This record gives sequence, C-alpha cells and structure tokens, in this order.
Amino acid sequence: MSLVCLGINHTTAPVEVRERFAFAPHELRLALQEVRDLEAIDETVILSTCNRVEIYAKAKGPESAFSALSDYLARHFKLEKIDDVDFYHLVGEEAARHLFRVASGLDSMVLGETEIFGQVKKAYSESHQAGVTSRVLNKLFQHSFQIAKLVRTNTHITRGSTSVGSVAVDLAGKIFGDLSGCQVMIVGAGEMSRTTAKSLLSRGAHSIIVSNRSYDKALELAQEMDGRAVTFDQWESAIREVDIIITSTSAPHTIMHRDMIGGAMKKRRGRPLFLIDIAVPRDVDANVNDLDSVYLYDIDALQKIADDAREEREKQIAICDQVISEFIEERGIGVLQPESGLKPEKEKAPEFPGKPSKPLTNP
Repeated sequence: MSLVCLGINHTTAPVEVRERFAFAPHELRLALQEVRDLEAIDETVILSTCNRVEIYAKAKGPESAFSALSDYLARHFKLEKIDDVDFYHLVGEEAARHLFRVASGLDSMVLGETEIFGQVKKAYSESHQAGVTSRVLNKLFQHSFQIAKLVRTNTHITRGSTSVGSVAVDLAGKIFGDLSGCQVMIVGAGEMSRTTAKSLLSRGAHSIIVSNRSYDKALELAQEMDGRAVTFDQWESAIREVDIIITSTSAPHTIMHRDMIGGAMKKRRGRPLFLIDIAVPRDVDANVNDLDSVYLYDIDALQKIADDAREEREKQIAICDQVISEFIEERGIGVLQPESGLKPEKEKAPEFPGKPSKPLTNP
C-alpha cells in the first residue's frame, strides 16, 4: 500500500489551467465517492482551493493510483487529454511532507498564509463525513493539523500579510494610496470575501457593498462590516457607485463580461474601476482588462504583490522545515506498512531548540 498525492498548484500551473480542474463545492461529495470507488484507491481526500487542486490517497500502488486518478480527472472535467498539465506525483514520506508544508502555509502563494490551514481542515472534514477516509488518512491529516500549529508557534512565518485577501487589499492600497475615500463592492460572501472585507475596513474603506447569490449571507456579512447588501441581480447596477470590486464566488464560469462592464463604465464619466478577481475558476473575463479606465488583476497577478513581502518570511523556511523534519522522524510518518498503515506514534513529543517539550493535542 502507498500514500500518494497528485496535484497542481500556483507554482506548477497558471490560473487558466488550475480553473479547469477546480472542484465546485456542490460536486465535491460525489467526486470523493467516485475517487474512492476507483479500484486502485482505498482512501482519499480532495483539496481544491484557488491556488491548488490536490488528491491525497491511500492506494494499492503508486503507478496504478496515478494512472487511475489522471484518467478520472480527464473524465470528470470532460477533457480529451491532461498529459500536457504539469501534475506533481508524490509518494510516501514525500507526500506526507508536502501536506505538512501545505497546512503550515509554506507552499502557499502568500508564504505563511493562515487561511490554508482552515481549508485543509475543511477538505479533510468533508472527506471524513463522506466516509472515504480511514486509519491512514485520518492519522495523516491529524498529524498535519498538529505540525501546522507547531510551525506557527515555533517560528515567525505568519508575520506580515498572510492571506490572499490581505494581498488584494495591499494592491488596492498601492493603486489608491489612501483607501478612506474608496467605495468597495464584494461579490461573493464566503470566507475569502469576509477576510478581504475586514482588511479593507482596517485600511480605512468607508463604504462596502456586498452581493451574493444567497441574499441572507450577503446581508449577514454586510451587517457585520457595517455596509449594505444588494441582491445578486442588482450588483451590476451598483458598479457605477464603486471604485474597487473584489470578487470570489464559486461560480463554475465567468459572471462579469466585457459588455457588462463596458456598459457600466459609460455611466462613470471616466472614473477608473479596479477589479481584483480572486476566484478560481475566474469570475471576470480576461478581455475586460482591455476596456479604457478598467484595471483587472486575477489570482496570479497577486503573486507579484506577494513576492514583495516574501523575503523576510523566507528566512523562516529553514526553521519551519526543521520542525517538520523532526516531527516526521519522531513519528515515523510517510512509511506505510502493509498491515498497520502509518507507524505507531511514540509517546515522547518532539523537542525544538529554545522551546520546552509539550504534549501534542488534536485540534
């Protein structure tokens, strides 16, 4: 038996490739069951975010697993071929180490981001509730939660901008300077939008409009942010009022198009409009950027902003990797035994330089 991970992320594939493989939330439960039903797969967890799509699995063998997973992705997303996509194929300890680095924010576009920890926990929870995990992946993901907490506790990797949303706000600040005079519209009321809205308020934005397919969720977020909600069929008319639109819906296709934005711009009398699209699949057609006075940034464009804040946190990577390596060595993680799965945990918790030894607890 083997632990495997098949995936792509922001470093191996641009957004136009990643969005082809993004699992919509409403289809994830069925996809989990379909992957679990593959003959080569015994357990599985699917992690699908704006920056990565990864399938973790306990499999009968790596070669048969990777072949089965590749064929499944082609069928599920109705693609003739996917051999032109640069998937990474990780096995055993390499796959475990990768998961630990992901959960710790070391493999993120924004180095040290904290949102990914919640996304990993949610991916595991959904897989567990779907009944497609058992002893090996249950233990592996519990380890990932423990190591992520150790990394945050024992290093400074989370200092600075640590989310895609905060980087989006940094970009808005660079464009406008003082955000106190800006009106902002958030399209999509998920956690990413909530985080971004909070960052905007902390930077002085004085007016926030929230729109979402579920008006109740839009109203809840708007009240929390002291803003106002509009129904999903009203956000287009609200474009004339705002300076910044940040969109992060889970729509399977674009919802903002050139004609739509172009029509709204005629009523803005030349005022510039900045769109920050942090959704995957993307919410905004790329050709919107060709319109006069319209400036569009997608998730990959945010990479450039993230790189500016990366240098200081990169100094912490070696320390974080040491924490992970000591955890792996102490727990014997990544080596699968035919009968028992992951090696049994040792009672002694790992020790780190300058930190007292303390018991590890599940989140």
